[in-house]
Amino acid sequence: MFKYVIQPILGFLTLLMSTAISWYEGSEIIDDSVEWKYSTPFSQLFNIEINNGRDISQLDYFVYAAKFQPFFPTIMTVSVIYIFAVLIFFIYQLNRQLAIIMSGIISCVVIISSGIFLNSTTSGGNIFFWITAVGALIFICITISLWYKKKLHCLRANTSK
Repeated sequence: MFKYVIQPILGFLTLLMSTAISWYEGSEIIDDSVEWKYSTPFSQLFNIEINNGRDISQLDYFVYAAKFQPFFPTIMTVSVIYIFAVLIFFIYQLNRQLAIIMSGIISCVVIISSGIFLNSTTSGGNIFFWITAVGALIFICITISLWYKKKLHCLRANTSK
């Protein structure tokens, strides 16, 4: 039980640290006016007119960091995938069906996010494509293995009656 508690805590601490560093690195977009048009999807989504760097949404800092300095945004993504994997295995001990459903849903979400980065022109975008593609593959494998374990458990329970 202790390993299921300490692992998400370490994952969250890693996520917090990498988020803070990514946010700091992405703040360089304030001074890079050439990228305002291409690296501010959240400002555009919220219909924010960018007249100077201070008008840019804080969320766009992460986009800029992911495009041009992808190390810590990658650590963020890996830590989120890790946290979800540990939580799924913890939930599996309590409710097998719920863990299988959640793992399947996470697989679909990660596949969709992988598709967003499919034709990226930056190295950071390509890195994120491969990280999310591998993450999707991991969650698909988790889903299949949990489903298979559940089926074996049900078969053993039926044959022992």
